Amino acid sequence: MPGREGPPQSILATDVGSTTTKAILIERVGGEYRLVARGEMQTTVEAPWENVMIGVRKAIRRVEEVTGRRILGPDGRLIRPKNGDEGVDYYVSTSSAGGGLQMMVAGLVSTISASSAHRAALGAGAVVLDVIAVDDGRSTSEQIARITQLRPDIILLSGGVDGGSVQYLAALAETVLQANPQPRFGSGYRLPVVYAGNKDAQDMVQSILEPDLDVHIVPNLRPRHDVENLGPAREAIHDLFMNHVMAQAPGYQELMEWVDTTIMPTPGAVGRIIQVMARDYQANIIGVDIGGATTDVFSDFGGTFTRTVSANLGMSYSVTNVYEEAGFDNVQRWVPFAIDEKAFADWVSNKMVRPTAIPQTLHQLVLEQALAREALRLSFVHHRSLARRVTEEEAAIGRGRSSFDAVAKAEGVEVIHMKDLDILLGSGGVLSHAPRREQAALMLMDAFEPEGVTQLAVDSVFMTPHLGVLASEYPEIAAEVFDKDCLVRLGTCVAPVGRGRDGRRCLVADIRFPDGREERLELNYGEIRRVPLGVGQKAQVTLTPERGFDLGEGPGKPRTGELEGGLVGLVFDGRGRPIELPKSAAERVAKLTAWIAAMNAYPLETLRAYQQENPLAGAEAGLRKEEKRGRFRLFGR
Repeated sequence: MPGREGPPQSILATDVGSTTTKAILIERVGGEYRLVARGEMQTTVEAPWENVMIGVRKAIRRVEEVTGRRILGPDGRLIRPKNGDEGVDYYVSTSSAGGGLQMMVAGLVSTISASSAHRAALGAGAVVLDVIAVDDGRSTSEQIARITQLRPDIILLSGGVDGGSVQYLAALAETVLQANPQPRFGSGYRLPVVYAGNKDAQDMVQSILEPDLDVHIVPNLRPRHDVENLGPAREAIHDLFMNHVMAQAPGYQELMEWVDTTIMPTPGAVGRIIQVMARDYQANIIGVDIGGATTDVFSDFGGTFTRTVSANLGMSYSVTNVYEEAGFDNVQRWVPFAIDEKAFADWVSNKMVRPTAIPQTLHQLVLEQALAREALRLSFVHHRSLARRVTEEEAAIGRGRSSFDAVAKAEGVEVIHMKDLDILLGSGGVLSHAPRREQAALMLMDAFEPEGVTQLAVDSVFMTPHLGVLASEYPEIAAEVFDKDCLVRLGTCVAPVGRGRDGRRCLVADIRFPDGREERLELNYGEIRRVPLGVGQKAQVTLTPERGFDLGEGPGKPRTGELEGGLVGLVFDGRGRPIELPKSAAERVAKLTAWIAAMNAYPLETLRAYQQENPLAGAEAGLRKEEKRGRFRLFGR
């Protein structure tokens, strides 16, 4: 760090996003590190600007306007180190501009080496364009055509255990070479290939791919069938992306000269802070970032970190993909009034065409949040399929078992068990900027269906990328700011798992509040109950599930402990798992309305007035009428 010893007193962090560049200023105030100011500006990576530093400087200027202090000098460069009321001590940045890190991965077996390569790329913050494997069902010519079509930033090539056969790896390398893949940025450098396969094939792969491609050798992802080693490949991907790939993008060379540590891909930085918090809280965490084009899910369970990206599930550019994949029935089940399928499809298409539009009426807000539930649910299904751990106990290759059983074990075991989840963290506009925090809590509960006892939270102003890259050098500072200024605690969800009859008791909660007051709550199956308990407050509880219901200790077994409050409070969710809604439209609407009332998620008078004005039989007329009302305000015409 230029000109200063010891921890920095002021820190500037930027995130160069695909559409928006965000800057935050963190300072040591009164003996603790706190967020001081935030500014943002449109990212300038495309014509006519084509220089990310224009957006970076403008975002920093916004911070200057808020704080009244100079951070940039007359020459447009950072003033460092901090001198009085000018400059900053430390500067870090993340980036997902230009679509972020885009990769193609290749391996021998889809469910083993290719799957490990897929997880390694995702963990490094990449969008995986395709997974090529010897057994993926495509012919060599089809694979060559697909690789040629793609324009990845990096290719990750893996396969084989150390000391195994090299024949198929040679064929896979030849396939990549014949495809002649071209990089997205620049024309004066060779496309990087990270080889993380059988060490005995390193020289052979290098001789096949060079000089046409830039080969980087790292330790094998799967040195044995029962061992998975993703770290070295992830680190190599980080280094290549920021120091070689992004160096070709307009303005990044100057940005790299400014920063005090390596620029990280935005999703990789978010994953870093999730890992830091899982360690510091000693908790199992699931985090989700739902954006306009993609939804990223992160998890850290028992020290196993997983990140996945659902590249076609987002709330603006990809909203039609959400609707297509989920289907009308799945979206409609979250809407507490009648909607017409054709009219709704038109509304979704308009939302994609106008990606920056935000809901202007309660009607539009409910529809958007119904779509968000499905985007979150589908992304989590994808995430759980890839969140696996490979250990020696589970992999039984060569130990007398059948080949089918051996391959199944080599794939690893699922690591996410919802009863063990401690914290569920939501991020992204539809969650962080929901008009009421109760809406964010209800969306998380509906989409992820947490079981047992789970804390709910959201990212206040999308600081997780900034804090993630800061955590690479100063994890304590990042953790402190995350806890005090980033994490918005919604409260705790208590959800007994089991099936029952509506109206029958499923849980008894004996609650002792901080002021000494005591309350007994009886939760019936099919309902939601909410108990106010503020941020920072904790209540002592004894939770006794009825026979057949489980809170993580076993069916019917009580659970005692401490529950933490938040802006929403304590939420007792008796809807069972999985959540099932009535098939009858009238019963479904009644059930949704009851849950909304319990959570105070929407203004009930407005909602009920709309339900009365537009009964179920008048679905199409109701939607058309509401759209006509909101059209001019929504689109500014």
